Amino acid sequence: MVDHLNIPTPAGTFDAIAAGPETGRPVLLLHGFPQAASVWEHQVDVLGGQGYRAVAPDQRGYSPGVRPDGVANYGMGELVDDVLAIADELAWPVFDLVGHDWGAAVGWWTAADHPDRLRSLTAVSTPHPAALSAAIRTDEDQHARSAYMSEWRNSNTEQRMLDNDGEALRRIFDWKVLPSRVDEYVRRLSEPGAMTAALNWYRAGRAGGRIDKVSVPTMYVWSTEDAAFGSAAAFDTENWVTGPYHFQMVEDVSHWIPDEASELMTSLLLAHLSVR
Repeated sequence: MVDHLNIPTPAGTFDAIAAGPETGRPVLLLHGFPQAASVWEHQVDVLGGQGYRAVAPDQRGYSPGVRPDGVANYGMGELVDDVLAIADELAWPVFDLVGHDWGAAVGWWTAADHPDRLRSLTAVSTPHPAALSAAIRTDEDQHARSAYMSEWRNSNTEQRMLDNDGEALRRIFDWKVLPSRVDEYVRRLSEPGAMTAALNWYRAGRAGGRIDKVSVPTMYVWSTEDAAFGSAAAFDTENWVTGPYHFQMVEDVSHWIPDEASELMTSLLLAHLSVR
């Protein structure tokens, strides 16, 4: 049974879905763009049934209660602070962190900067930021794949994505995600200010400074048909993890792993958590 929570923090109140006993081992799951906490619904439900306490928040800009104006409010420092604030409010001194897409990027930075707070990290699709940065500079394939990031910083991107009932936004999913779920994502991002807030994650750019290697036990899940992230950064990611590391390649699946291969993703996550 998946419940709905409101999690108050100094930045505002996050909406979230949750399952499992309050005393269960805590797992926090972070969604990416252009999705919502519901992308993790299957994982939250199963984890809760297995005795974990699984919580997936709608992140900054996606939760109406945490939708500040201004690009500066969407920097990586603020996003990592949200993770810690949510965990603090839930009284989780240590927790397992799972992220997909932008949620994985936040996960990498959280693990690098606050390893004492994490029992483990599961990053889905997005490689370690240093591996990605190097690939964008040196690998023509990844440079081309990442061109959209600059394009989406343009001021007309909101209107272009939402015109004609979100036609351009829907195409991002490449018909790999259930239409009903895409309808939900489009509806939520059509709320006043929501699309601008979501795109501000791109406009804010990277956090200042150099990200460190990650020392916490880490599983990185990458799919061979991912249009955004190629093999160069995926294979290089192991060089940025000093702790126990498991690289899981998923064949013939697109970028949208939690939606497109939800049962496989859940089984991989349970296996990773079971040995930590």
